[in-house]
Amino acid sequence: MLLKGMIAAAILLAAGPAGAADLADLEWLAGAWATETKGDAVRWTEERWSPRRAGTMLGTGLSGRGDKALSYEFMRIAVDDKGEIAFWGSPQGAAPVPFRLESATDREAVFVSPTHDYPQRIVYRRTGRGMTATTSLADGSNAQTWKYKRIRD
Repeated sequence: MLLKGMIAAAILLAAGPAGAADLADLEWLAGAWATETKGDAVRWTEERWSPRRAGTMLGTGLSGRGDKALSYEFMRIAVDDKGEIAFWGSPQGAAPVPFRLESATDREAVFVSPTHDYPQRIVYRRTGRGMTATTSLADGSNAQTWKYKRIRD
């Protein structure tokens, strides 16, 4: 019995870290996404993600009200020298903040940076033909969610 357990452990260790992700798991994120809310003035947010190339996906975000842009963000999801994946966010051109990939499937990616003030957690989730992006504290509290639909460039 002990030998079977040791063999199973050796196989798991040889396979690499549990839950190791490949940037290909995030390919569904590539494209242009938008959300709008009606009211006195239409509020909107757009995100665009490049297809993966050389271990990197580049993204931009733009939000506004009516015909006025109010905020922007430069984003990058990249594989580092250790083979680990991280999301780097740079809102309003600030210094990029890394969020390491905690888990990924072909429908969801969870990035965390527990020492960052806010957000500490970023979740992208594919929802049929749409996508949601949720930012929150590490425990999921103080969440903000954007519900996107795919758009054409």
